[in-house]
Amino acid sequence: MNRALIVVDVQESFRARPEWSRMADPDIARSVDRLVALARDRGDLVVRVLHTEPGTGNVFDPERGHVRPLAELAPALPGEPVLTKTSHNCFTTTELQRLLTEAGVTALTVCGIRTEQCVETTARVGSDLGYAITFVTDATTTDGVGGFSAAQIVERTEAVLRDRFARIATVAELEAERAAERTAGAGGLAVSAG
Repeated sequence: MNRALIVVDVQESFRARPEWSRMADPDIARSVDRLVALARDRGDLVVRVLHTEPGTGNVFDPERGHVRPLAELAPALPGEPVLTKTSHNCFTTTELQRLLTEAGVTALTVCGIRTEQCVETTARVGSDLGYAITFVTDATTTDGVGGFSAAQIVERTEAVLRDRFARIATVAELEAERAAERTAGAGGLAVSAG
């Protein structure tokens, strides 16, 4: 295993906010679960990270009970870390880098909630730390900000990350790559057996 899937802030805290109704993809759990299934199939490490703001009294305060994965997400399996963070990126206030180093991970796939905020920031920091990053845009979601629509924010995020900090991919593209790997693997076995 040299890859890990980082699921960023796909948590009930966001659903508890009025902005949830404006999210571009309120069904994000479906895309994230496809990535989780794909990562597990490949033997990749799956790490979930939840945003917390202890003592604030807002929906990210663990005392309020919303700092937990979205209910419809497939649950973490034993051995799949669930970390909490207090920074925008998943590295600064967690043990993520240590876990990845100990597991020999060199490549990260990132997805989650807010495309341009915690997911993008995690991709940028991960790239700076030397990880090969795949940013799966259709497994992220956001709402409009600063007069920009969610679609404009996603377009901007892809533009600033592409070929500088991350490879941009879709869930379907990654699934197709895995299918091709399986086909090549099956063909390789047939050739070596004959």
